[in-house]
Amino acid sequence: MTVDVRIVKADRLDCRVVTHEWDFDLRRGGEIDAYWRERTQANPSLYDGPVLLGASVEHAVGDEGRSVLSIGFFETRFSRFLAWRNFGFPGPGVYNCFAMPAVRSADGAFLLGEMNPRHSSAGNIYFPAGTPDPIDVRDGRVDLEGSLRRELEEETGICAEEGLMEPGWTIVFESRRVACMKLIQSPHSAAVLLSRVETFLAREKEPELSGAHMISRRDQLADPRLPGFMKGFLASMLT
Repeated sequence: MTVDVRIVKADRLDCRVVTHEWDFDLRRGGEIDAYWRERTQANPSLYDGPVLLGASVEHAVGDEGRSVLSIGFFETRFSRFLAWRNFGFPGPGVYNCFAMPAVRSADGAFLLGEMNPRHSSAGNIYFPAGTPDPIDVRDGRVDLEGSLRRELEEETGICAEEGLMEPGWTIVFESRRVACMKLIQSPHSAAVLLSRVETFLAREKEPELSGAHMISRRDQLADPRLPGFMKGFLASMLT
């Protein structure tokens, strides 16, 4: 398995809101609107709400030897993000930056969710996550750890506080995706975690996930539903 990703460690994140005029949106607005109409006809549950994308990403090591990932986020609409992603990330200088909880069971398996049919990435399997939005902004800063905690609980019913959260971050770069992973070591076995998530999803009227998976072996990474950044991260963690 060959995956074109780059993985670095960061002691902390510095995420701020910036002003950015997005050339893709300015020049291709009509095309984006037409694509959005097409997608919503096929999937009426899609919502054109505000989301945050990265206008700048920099990983640097400071004088004290501590590394920082700095991201300048700007606000756009989901229709713009979806078209940009599905058109193959056209244009320079914009990144899809998001946080993910890498929940690992006591017996070494990672908890992943399968996106439901209403999702824009229906069928894909990855850690609970969402594109950051203005809810995550506090005093001009973007709280990716807060986003991570919220998405984990909303999608699986699992609270981040149940496990031991690593102090730093693992950053996975793949094309224009910047996945900020934070390892959470759970005290529960894979079987217990999977059962809890399945019970939670069965109770939800409109669950965000159609199912959950536990991955503990490298041979499971051949699953085509796993995005490249997930394969790269898991390959670095599994023996």
